[in-house]
Amino acid sequence: MTRFLLIRHGETEWNLASRIQGHSDSPLTATGVAQAEALAQRMATESFDVLVASDLPRALRTAQIIAHRSGHDVVIDARFRERNFGEGEGLTYGEIDHQFPDAFSRVRDTDPDYAIPGGETRRQFYTRVKAAFESLAQAHEGKRVVVVAHGGVLASLYRVIHGLAIATAHPIPIPNAALSKVQFDSGTWSVDRWGDTGHLVATDPFEEP
Repeated sequence: MTRFLLIRHGETEWNLASRIQGHSDSPLTATGVAQAEALAQRMATESFDVLVASDLPRALRTAQIIAHRSGHDVVIDARFRERNFGEGEGLTYGEIDHQFPDAFSRVRDTDPDYAIPGGETRRQFYTRVKAAFESLAQAHEGKRVVVVAHGGVLASLYRVIHGLAIATAHPIPIPNAALSKVQFDSGTWSVDRWGDTGHLVATDPFEEP
């Protein structure tokens, strides 16, 4: 079994502006840095063997803040980049719906084989993410691996774990700086906890009343 601790990067300027980031980037906000610091404090209570991060600056910066406290080196892995949206990057969700209406939706099915010019299809992205996680699991069998990545990456893994169709919108929110715990055992995924933001608020929402 390989155990994963999955982290979405801290809040960015483009997150606040509701702009598609993809392979482009914008810096962490002050809130995003504070979120990463809170993650670092949370991760100091977790035992893990490897710290992996997307090479995109928003994820890498989040991982570096965690690494500063944990003492781990950051292993940079471009396979965990967000989906490439090509010419759609930098657009707001409203703008992308207007200019590329077949590309993206949070509420309806979309063609998994459609790509914005210069970008990836949803199917290509899903296949990349699935292969990356399975490869990492096999390379670190029996270990606990932290992966700092992106909302789309984690949404794709959620599809893999739950067998959801690629065309459907993912059914759950993935907050900035949320922590999820999953396992890969003999080719089968399972979820221990998803989207935990207890380190960001006074009360853990997963705590029993």
